[in-house]
Amino acid sequence: RKSKITASRKLLLKSLMLAKAKEEWDQEIVDKQAEKERYLSERVAPLHTSGLSLSQLQDLCRELHEKVEIVDEERYDIEAKCNHNTREIKDLKIKVLDLRGKFKRPPLRRVRVSADAMLRALLGSKHKVSMDLRANLKSVKKEDTEKERPVEVGDWRKNVEAMSGMEGRKKMFDAAKSPTGQ
Repeated sequence: RKSKITASRKLLLKSLMLAKAKEEWDQEIVDKQAEKERYLSERVAPLHTSGLSLSQLQDLCRELHEKVEIVDEERYDIEAKCNHNTREIKDLKIKVLDLRGKFKRPPLRRVRVSADAMLRALLGSKHKVSMDLRANLKSVKKEDTEKERPVEVGDWRKNVEAMSGMEGRKKMFDAAKSPTGQ
């Protein structure tokens, strides 16, 4: 079915609605600022520090510190109540879910997806190149790795007495010098 309102009329109505919303938003900001100033003028008396002696200034500072401590305690109490309420709401939501019925999360299964399928899912029709990741891997022959391990590890307890003393150290030094060994 066709719309009874033309596109230009829709656009005009939309622009008028946006202009009205902008006006109301600006007015709301001005109202909030005025409310804040009114509240502060009621709650906070203006400070008159001129002409006060040092002891009077100290008394004034003490009074202000006491007021700040009271407000800070109230803020902490409200914050603690808010945290308690959010915890309680979370617990109640869990209870509601439990009361609705048995809800089991399905076990997650590992899905094997090839690189081509993953790229096709991410890129869609743009994916043209097929990637074979295994073809780029370097092949290693087992024979090469066996040739590299000719060193045998012997029992270290066999030659403890033979290597003890200066003669043993001399033999080790000579063995290290000559490539043929003993």
